[in-house]
Amino acid sequence: MKATKAHVVNLGCKVNRVESDAFEALLADHGCALADLADSDLVIVNTCTVTGEAEKKTRKAVRHALRQNAQATVIVTGCAAAIDADAFCAMSERVQVVSKQHMQHVLIDIIGAPVCCPSGPSASRTRVGVKVQDGCDNACTYCIVRVARGAARSKPARAVIEQCEQLVDAGISEIVLTGINLGSYCDEDGATLTSLIARLLPLAERAPVRFRLSSIEPQDVDDALIELLAEAQGRLCRHVHLPLQSGSTRVLRQMARRYTATDFEALIARFRARVPSISLTTDIIAGFPGETDDDHQQTIDLAQRCGFSKMHVFPYSERAGTPAAARTDQVPHEVRAARAHELRTLADAMRQADLAQRAGSSELVVVEECGRGCTESYHEVALSPDVPVGAMVPYRFAIQ
Repeated sequence: MKATKAHVVNLGCKVNRVESDAFEALLADHGCALADLADSDLVIVNTCTVTGEAEKKTRKAVRHALRQNAQATVIVTGCAAAIDADAFCAMSERVQVVSKQHMQHVLIDIIGAPVCCPSGPSASRTRVGVKVQDGCDNACTYCIVRVARGAARSKPARAVIEQCEQLVDAGISEIVLTGINLGSYCDEDGATLTSLIARLLPLAERAPVRFRLSSIEPQDVDDALIELLAEAQGRLCRHVHLPLQSGSTRVLRQMARRYTATDFEALIARFRARVPSISLTTDIIAGFPGETDDDHQQTIDLAQRCGFSKMHVFPYSERAGTPAAARTDQVPHEVRAARAHELRTLADAMRQADLAQRAGSSELVVVEECGRGCTESYHEVALSPDVPVGAMVPYRFAIQ
């Protein structure tokens, strides 16, 4: 029987969010309404498996969907499904595990022929992610995503440009370029991430739109990208997310990260020299196996020197199948939690410091919902409810 109502559960990274948006757009284009979990006859769970904790949340989400809806077909896709399909199939005969590559074909089979013109991915949003790259060739010892996603591969630049043109014409104000390893972007014609962005920036002359980079690995940033960011005049947001993970070179080596703490700090200095107003955000893992009190202090010290405007802090969580999970020198859970708490306290203080530093300055803000918007520097701010959703307007940071 054709599915007429569907519910999408998204877990994990920004790339997953973009893919889930595409599922929702495909459903809508084929006349399948988005509905609450309990009222749907089709449920899609887009899974994450980056850590052991993420894996637990994924299984919990699938079990919750099965409990809350006793009739729906539950499609499980994404990284966790790619790693352990049998575990999800064993939960219920209503579960179907489908790879990302086959999702479009399977969904069309379930929901039938289209009833309207395609709306494109996430056309109803004011800030939209566009996936330009998938997969990863790195081998970080705590991560299994490269196994789930496969080797790095890039979407042709011409296809990216066409998709972005459609979004600009639909009135989207901000386009976020995303990928599992975004900085490795290199299409079949040799286009790099920097050259791709350079070809996208003229779209800002067509309509009010800006571009933003999602996470990019430190070793993938070159001077050409920094120079482009410096010269883009805000068409490319002066905000970069650079995952640090640890401020200890010893720990970074054990993580198989491809830079040292000194390399990372030098990169920050290069960004700030060319783009003084830049907002820099990061990820940090607290309590990686073998991490000492001194390693932890080195992370705190480096974070303070870098002056991040936001830090995502994660207590280390063992992911079965990774080298780090097999180590015998695991940091006690209570120590991981304490270190994460200390780093989050620092993160809160640094975010306030970044806001204070911007007091009196102006940036463009994209209005995401009534009375709320996102600045170029990635701060959420309050706005007058009279400013229409989707607009991009000047915003002056209050003097504190």
